[in-house]
Amino acid sequence: MPRNIYDEDHESFRASVKEFVERTLVPRAEEMIREHRIPREVWLEAGKQGFFGLTIPEEFGGAGVEDYRFNAVLAEELAAFNAATASCFGIHSDITAPYVVALGTEEQKQRWLPKVVTGETILSIGMTEPSGGSDLAALKTTAVRADDGSGDWVINGSKTFITNGHQCDLAVVAARTDPTKGAKGISLFVLEAGDAGFTKGNPLDKIGQPESDTSELFFDDVRVPADRLLGPEGMGFVAMMQKLPQERLGNAIANIAGADQILRETIAYTKERKAFGQPIGTFQHNKFKIAELVTKVEVTQAYVDDCVTAHAQGRLTAVDAAKAKWWAAEVQCSVLDECVQLHGGYGFMTEYRVARAWRDARVHKIWAGTNEIMKELIGRDLGL
Repeated sequence: MPRNIYDEDHESFRASVKEFVERTLVPRAEEMIREHRIPREVWLEAGKQGFFGLTIPEEFGGAGVEDYRFNAVLAEELAAFNAATASCFGIHSDITAPYVVALGTEEQKQRWLPKVVTGETILSIGMTEPSGGSDLAALKTTAVRADDGSGDWVINGSKTFITNGHQCDLAVVAARTDPTKGAKGISLFVLEAGDAGFTKGNPLDKIGQPESDTSELFFDDVRVPADRLLGPEGMGFVAMMQKLPQERLGNAIANIAGADQILRETIAYTKERKAFGQPIGTFQHNKFKIAELVTKVEVTQAYVDDCVTAHAQGRLTAVDAAKAKWWAAEVQCSVLDECVQLHGGYGFMTEYRVARAWRDARVHKIWAGTNEIMKELIGRDLGL
């Protein structure tokens, strides 16, 4: 089934992303796995290509594009390369930067966004805490006014599982500013690398996505001036709820794009690999299995495409984003598991992309809100 959500401009942009992937990312793939990070030079090159400023207004160095479909194209092509790069770049420009654009003062945007666009400043966002997981309203990191009348804030607490955490230059951090108001007592702050008391843990040793710099963040009496408050005091939880649908849609886009790419490679493999004198793809079981996988991916892609169109038009609901997120993660994991099986013993070897993709995909059922949380949101919407 041909897709119909993109036009010539989107496909031209896709070609430029593909060229970047082949020229810059592919040659450094093993280095990124070994170093557990994306090198700074790669960030800067992506910035030169304009990938980080798609939706950032022109006055701050961005392209000022209001069509989310360009974000989707970028996510698809990065995910086709690997999940970690799509995640790191997505956290930077598609998830964290929009908070600064939407909530920042003119001075804050002038101070931070130009270097976000160029890739000189790497962003992370600190939501998840060791004891809270997906329960953002229960966060324990605190921000209190300094007692010297300066208007400064003092932040204490920690965050975990933070993508770009070790390399980040700026971190948007959710903290509790009023313990008596529950979710309405949460605010957002921007912390800068080098702030006294702000430390980063070493990159976490994960099952998959080794290229992704994922770390803990620690705040020990971190004193920040009043102009580091991002948006109105007490509106942090509301802002996160407003921005999470785009994060979850971005996950769905990357998940199904990654599954589609590995499935294509698997189909090619089954045409070449022979057993008992014939290509393994011609065996009826394998043929039927591949037919099922292709259908599952294309049907899922159609729903995700509808969500992309809805988001580009400003009508994507949080519930529909939740549906896209959990379902695409589920489909990706099930498709990749079958792709490993179709590769036989080679599918279990990390030198094969299918093995890496299978390993990398598992976290997609967990982050950006677990699949169980997504189903809870859907169930509530049904009045259950």
